[in-house]
Amino acid sequence: MGYHTYPVERADALEDPGRYRYCSREELLTMLDPTDDDRVADLGSGTGFYADDVAPFVDTLYAVDVQQAMHDRYREKGTPDAVEFITAEVSSLPFDDDHLDGAYSTMTHHEYAAPVNGTDADADAGDGALAELARVLRPGARLVTVDWSADGSGESGPPLAERYDLDEATAQLEAAGFEIETASDRPETIAIVATR
Repeated sequence: MGYHTYPVERADALEDPGRYRYCSREELLTMLDPTDDDRVADLGSGTGFYADDVAPFVDTLYAVDVQQAMHDRYREKGTPDAVEFITAEVSSLPFDDDHLDGAYSTMTHHEYAAPVNGTDADADAGDGALAELARVLRPGARLVTVDWSADGSGESGPPLAERYDLDEATAQLEAAGFEIETASDRPETIAIVATR
């Protein structure tokens, strides 16, 4: 991550149940399709809003966030036993090749993927994040991406200029070696299931 991070001083907003209107617990679990022995990463876990939903269905849930302060907030509210904290950029994950059985990001793809109008160095870092995900996900593993759409109204979430549309996001994933299983454009968000 690193191009844009969620302000820690607004972390309480990450616990708002209204977030489910953009991606429900059931939708996320259906797209991810985890098993109880899976090792799964929540990319940009923040305060653990969605990690709490996925952790009961997996062996290990890696809460990955670049901000240690977000991990501290998550610890304060209490964490499921399956959760392990990883403070790292998505472009530099501390996992062996093929370590993960799945990964997901909810409203954070725009934080670690290559910026639309960024510099060449930013684009390389974004490309590196997706290549890193391809490295740490085992063959056949699912990567679920739900993020704000560049075609949305911009009333919620980050500015439109920081977002990707469905075609851009799927092209980024395909360029990193992922196969797109499903991709949908919704009123404010995009949802993509890709496999390694």
